[in-house]
Amino acid sequence: MANRTGIEWTNVTWNPVTGCTQVSAGCDNCYARTLAHRLLRKIYTRRLPQKNTPENRRDPFAVRLWPERLRAPFSWRGRQLVFVNSMSDLFHADVPDAFVRRVFDVMLRAYQHTYQILTKRPARMGRFVRKHEDLFPGGVVPEHIWLGTSVEDSRVAYRADHLRQVPAAVRFLSCEPLIGPLEVDLSGIHWVIAGGESGIHHRPLNLQWVRNLRDECLRRRVAFFFKQVGGRTPKAGGRTLDGRTWSEYPAVERAALSA
Repeated sequence: MANRTGIEWTNVTWNPVTGCTQVSAGCDNCYARTLAHRLLRKIYTRRLPQKNTPENRRDPFAVRLWPERLRAPFSWRGRQLVFVNSMSDLFHADVPDAFVRRVFDVMLRAYQHTYQILTKRPARMGRFVRKHEDLFPGGVVPEHIWLGTSVEDSRVAYRADHLRQVPAAVRFLSCEPLIGPLEVDLSGIHWVIAGGESGIHHRPLNLQWVRNLRDECLRRRVAFFFKQVGGRTPKAGGRTLDGRTWSEYPAVERAALSA
């Protein structure tokens, strides 16, 4: 069976790639890096890294490919909501296009599931989709593969602009951890996830930042999901905002779940 997860906006995780490198302030307290160094070090360091250097061989969070995991979605029962590469970024520079293409080939063939791909590198995502448009009907990534980017504050709001250029049926933003005020253009965006940071070194969340995002989603008729207030643990602050739990999904997913 798939790897069940406590992440509120998905059902399972699938990691044909692990490892990443920091690109912005949202990465400072990365949970995946912490897990790799603490709990998964022995497993990960037994696999040679994609960029095989002495330093990377010692680093459990260097990028590694796991082709033996590619066929996992074919064995899952029912219709799963799948977070792709919760322990990595599919569009990291160290992941070859040929391997990314294999990941997409599986998603296109195991189309009973819905896949959520989140990257901090949406410019490369766009280049890949355009270069490999032969994979996609009409050159557009179909509605069961959601493409998203992380936008933690206004300093990286440009990522939404890059995402908007990707030909895809469903695009989403993950504004988590939200570490500052965010003004972002939601045109061409179908879903927004917002949430505070958790962990020992978490940065506090100002709920007004979340309210501003929610209100913009309401104006734009964009689905809004508030994942957590955050705190020392993910559940510490709960996930209600002004007395309501926001758990909206893009309309395509609501239709799929009711089918």
